[in-house]
Amino acid sequence: MILTLVVPIALFLLFRTNKRIASAGGTEAAAASMIGVAVYGAMLAATSGGALVSVERALGWSRQLRLTPLRPPAYIAIKLLIAMLLGLVSVGVVYVAGAFGGVRMTSETWVLTGVLAWGASLVFATFGLFMGCLLPSENVMQIIGPVLSDFALVGGLFVPLSLLPSAIQDVSPYMPPYGVAQIARFPLVGGTFDITWIVSLVL
Repeated sequence: MILTLVVPIALFLLFRTNKRIASAGGTEAAAASMIGVAVYGAMLAATSGGALVSVERALGWSRQLRLTPLRPPAYIAIKLLIAMLLGLVSVGVVYVAGAFGGVRMTSETWVLTGVLAWGASLVFATFGLFMGCLLPSENVMQIIGPVLSDFALVGGLFVPLSLLPSAIQDVSPYMPPYGVAQIARFPLVGGTFDITWIVSLVL
């Protein structure tokens, strides 16, 4: 619950009050920052939700499930669904905080950016599930958490890339969250859709 609800809201409020972000683009910068934090919340919640399989492995629940008619593909699908639901909750609370925090967008932009921010988290739910099967329960989030935070910072989720050092700006397009953020922000900023965003997300 802390990862899904508290952390994203705290990050939004932190960056929402940053004067450098506000001066970089006014209302649109605040909306872009909110979308980036929502993407981070969705990917963090989805990844941690998928990684919960490591706890079930440690408790022996996975062995118990082998005695039931439940098939492995169905088990994986259920875990991905739960992870995606956690991601949806995270996006929802950030958007509610944004609405009360003064972010202004058209109704269509609110819906489209929210759906895109949430939908792209499927990649991270799959990543969390994979890491949960690979790593022991006591280490999985200790490894995943810092990795996702670094990816998000370098990928330009929290602040506009123009405010980051040039070295980070050069690396950002190669970070997976960069593609997610650009796709989610596209209904807000417009312009030309870049296919490399999808490549960044998938790779």
